[in-house]
Amino acid sequence: MAHLSNPHITTGPSAQAPAAGLRAALHHVLALDPPPECVVITGDLTERGEPEEYAAVGEALGAFPRPLHLVTGNHDAPEALVEAFGGTRFLGGGTTTTYEVEHPALTVAVLDSKVSGSPGGRLGPAQLSWLDRVLSRRPGVPAVVCLHHPPVPVGIPFLDAMGLADGPALAEVVAAHLRVVRVLAGHVHRPVTAAFAGSTVAVAPSTYRQSGLVRREGPPGYTGELASFLLHVAPEGPPGTAWVTHTVPVDGG
Repeated sequence: MAHLSNPHITTGPSAQAPAAGLRAALHHVLALDPPPECVVITGDLTERGEPEEYAAVGEALGAFPRPLHLVTGNHDAPEALVEAFGGTRFLGGGTTTTYEVEHPALTVAVLDSKVSGSPGGRLGPAQLSWLDRVLSRRPGVPAVVCLHHPPVPVGIPFLDAMGLADGPALAEVVAAHLRVVRVLAGHVHRPVTAAFAGSTVAVAPSTYRQSGLVRREGPPGYTGELASFLLHVAPEGPPGTAWVTHTVPVDGG
């Protein structure tokens, strides 16, 4: 499973770089051999959540041939996202930003952690109950849970102050379902991994620009590091063999 995040697609004079970054990452995904089962983009699809920006996202995605799932970020507008992609494969064929897709070898559960007017995130009891029901089905099939805000602190104070408010409640749900092999997030603009409720949180870097590793108060700023994405792999082996995660740089070439 390929895991991209934070493309921040926009329009106007600043549009070229983020769009080029997303296209380069998707092109690199298609060069993988074997190809991934699916692709997820864990939020901040756009910079301002405007309809014109979602149209630009659609142009960047184009006729991408692999299954691809979109997640709402704090820079996104759920209503505009649904208006642009509702009923398409990019939202699991549905018209909500909370949805599931059952691939033959993998269940993908997508959550919406957007809180209107706040950079921080929250899921709420209704989504957590929905997730518990989804994870109760197909118990022998691996599952990934996708959201924008990491459910654990990542050690960057500026970003931890705008994290997921109900991370412990999500942990309770995940801990009850051993089939969850990854909890996938974005928001940080850096690759981060952490143990979480018997599973692993994997935070993807940005396809656009990367945050600095600033472990003190204050904005981390952006670095000149290469864009990249994550590739989550189930290695061949006996049942229960642990999944592994690779960071794949994208040079834009």
